[in-house]
Amino acid sequence: MKDVAAAAGVSLGTVSNVLNRPEMVSPATRAKVEAAMESLGFVRNESARQLRAGSSRILAYLMLDAGNPFFTDVARGVEEAASEAGLSVFLCTSNENAAREADYLDLLEQQRVQGVLITPIDSESTRLTTLPMRGTPVVLVDRSIDESLHCSVAVDDVLGGEVALAHLIELGHERIAFVGGPNTIGQVTDRLQGARQALEDAGLPEGNLVELTTRALTVAEGRGAGQRLAGLPADRRPTAAFCANDLLALGLLQQCVSLGLRVPEDLAIVGYDDIEFAAAAAVPLTSVRQPRQLLGRTAAELLLDESSNLDHVHQRVTFTPELVVRTSTRGKAAG
Repeated sequence: MKDVAAAAGVSLGTVSNVLNRPEMVSPATRAKVEAAMESLGFVRNESARQLRAGSSRILAYLMLDAGNPFFTDVARGVEEAASEAGLSVFLCTSNENAAREADYLDLLEQQRVQGVLITPIDSESTRLTTLPMRGTPVVLVDRSIDESLHCSVAVDDVLGGEVALAHLIELGHERIAFVGGPNTIGQVTDRLQGARQALEDAGLPEGNLVELTTRALTVAEGRGAGQRLAGLPADRRPTAAFCANDLLALGLLQQCVSLGLRVPEDLAIVGYDDIEFAAAAAVPLTSVRQPRQLLGRTAAELLLDESSNLDHVHQRVTFTPELVVRTSTRGKAAG
């Protein structure tokens, strides 16, 4: 910085202002200092700045699975809000592994990030409460929680499950598969709860919901579920399936079609999330839509407010899901 000040013919304080408070420096002086930085190859020491300030200009988003387009769409919303505030974003993935999630939380706290956005494996983990107590705000994404502890942003997944099952029941299906798991993931259990509620409201027996549990929310696991479903005797095979996310639904669709089942004539399928691939599938997929980028943006805005506003009040924001009907449940007449 001293070399930059000498080259630009300004004080050290002016160089500091250009780096940290550029609005306080005239455009002409700022241009001189920036030209000196460029000619000298100056790169600011961000680590030193963080040590002085006590925190960084970085937010972190710790997601469940970077391979799921739902989470990358949420991340886009986070990045939009962070960019507008002049911050950067670290993107991390737990891969639904609790030990990996814990390691990341420790690392992010050590890096003094300005705050952590997280889609947690366990929303009641004590780590999520100790971080804010030690100065790192936490906002839960795609998971609702008591606002006395944290801000949270989510979609009403119980309602989403109800909407999906009600649609299939309205089409005349009475024996329906629920494909999803593991049940340690809160979103899965909420969507299953909603499905059971819709079945009860329709006066159908509890046993009419056939649960095909998966080890993960992936296309491969969806294919495996499709193999199991197609192997059931015709008189016991469900005529419809509600999948806990679109990746499972796409895998299920692929496997069933490859085994000769027609969608939706032999098996109607509903997914969840409405990722871009849902509409582009060989049989366009009916899905429960979540406002993915809005989830990320809203969560980031709450985190930014918590990190800078002494009067911040925790909020629990819940969005309403929307059913998008396509060919996989209504056939070509769906439009």
